[in-house]
Amino acid sequence: MAHITLGGNPIETSGTLPAIGTKVVDFILTKDDLSDVSLGDFAGKKKIVNIVPSLDTDVCAASARRFDHDVAALKDTVLLTVSSDLPFAMARFCKAEGLTNVISLSQMRDRSFGKDWGVAITTGPLAGLMSRAVVVLDTDNKVVYTEQVPEIKQEPDYAKVLEALKGIKN
Repeated sequence: MAHITLGGNPIETSGTLPAIGTKVVDFILTKDDLSDVSLGDFAGKKKIVNIVPSLDTDVCAASARRFDHDVAALKDTVLLTVSSDLPFAMARFCKAEGLTNVISLSQMRDRSFGKDWGVAITTGPLAGLMSRAVVVLDTDNKVVYTEQVPEIKQEPDYAKVLEALKGIKN
C-alpha cells in the first residue's frame, strides 16, 4: 500500500502503482457516452493515464487542463483521465473547460481499476475514491513512468511525464 497524505494527514491506498517495465492489468471503464472501453481501444497509442480523486476539485481540474494542453502537441498519444466521478459529471466538466483531448473514464460500473492499479484510497475522508497518480504507457501497454503524488493536494510533475513520453520509441 502507498502512504500518502491529505492536508498532511496520512491516508492509505490499496496497493502500489504498476512497476516500470511491466505490462499493466487491462481495465473496463466507462466513457462519457456510457460506452465501456479497455486498453485495446487505444492500441498503438502512447498513453498518459491521469488518475484523479474527482475532477470537481481544484488540483484535479488543473491537471486535466494542463495535460489536455500538453497532449495537443503530441503525436500518437492519448490522455485517459480516470476517476470515480459519474461519466455525466466528467463530460460536463470537460465541456465547460473546453477540454478536447481528455478521454474521461469512470469506474461507474467496475471498481476493479483502482484496486488493480493500487490507487483505491482505503482510509480517511476520501476512502472509496482514487489517489492522484500518473502512469505513462508505451504502445504495448508497458509502464515507462509512474508517479504516486505524495500529498493529494499536490499536482503531478508534468515535465517528467512529458520526458517519459519523449523516451518512448514508436
